[in-house]
Amino acid sequence: MKKNNLFAVALFIVFSFSLFSCGNASKESTDSKKELSVGFSPGPYSDLFKKTIKPALEKKGYNVKIVEFTDWVTPNLALANSEIDANIYQNTLYRQNFCDTKGVDLTATFSVPTAALGLYSDKYKVKSVDELKTQLKPGGIVSVPNDAVNLARALRFLRSLGLLTIKATVDDKTATENDIDENPFGLKIVPLEAAQLPRSIDGSALAVIPGNYAISSGLKLSSSIVGESLPPELLIWFVVRTEDADASFVSDVQEAYESEEFKNYFENPENEFDRFQRPQWYVEKWNIQNR
Repeated sequence: MKKNNLFAVALFIVFSFSLFSCGNASKESTDSKKELSVGFSPGPYSDLFKKTIKPALEKKGYNVKIVEFTDWVTPNLALANSEIDANIYQNTLYRQNFCDTKGVDLTATFSVPTAALGLYSDKYKVKSVDELKTQLKPGGIVSVPNDAVNLARALRFLRSLGLLTIKATVDDKTATENDIDENPFGLKIVPLEAAQLPRSIDGSALAVIPGNYAISSGLKLSSSIVGESLPPELLIWFVVRTEDADASFVSDVQEAYESEEFKNYFENPENEFDRFQRPQWYVEKWNIQNR
């Protein structure tokens, strides 16, 4: 009987140790993840990552895969479905709206330098909004992003320029073209897929284009009539599944963005990132103000 008890105790100890070892190994596997796939929509964020962040991570032993998508929906679906490990393309408002509507659990970890919306035109060769207002003709088409978050954002941008107003009874973060109140210039708002906006310049009086799509199409941010002034919730973030928010790969990527190598590449005037908005952490760390 005594031998049986000793045998049972021994089995319990071995089994418990095995469970601990497996659980610990699983945690270590997550923390020491070296295969990393990051998703992007078209534009400068993937280029910046390729030139600066990817080499820094490879020096730490990571095998980094960059996955480029052509829209704003698939990168989050791929992340939620564990097809990629992170993405860099969205602001806080977009992520929150996506998580609420799709029922997924994604976390923003740190912000990166961001290309803002810009107001572009081939029809009006002007240097300022004031000059534009003297030339605008009624009925002019203004193409804007068609996703809910960026459509409302474009309308707020146009409002800030004095080109229209939004009904006071409407939440301006969910406003659509049907919620325009005053339209003194008789503008016709036409929502389009973001990727189509650069091509819409030819047939529109004005186009409100997200910075990443402008750059990916060959437009310079400096060619816009005016650029958006970004509040913190519209900066682009490094986003992961919530379960990975404290994973070591997140801190390794953040460290690369906060490195002097990244700063030197980003601030090099030959790389034309001057019109990007720098996050507050960047401004404080490097004492470099937004232009």
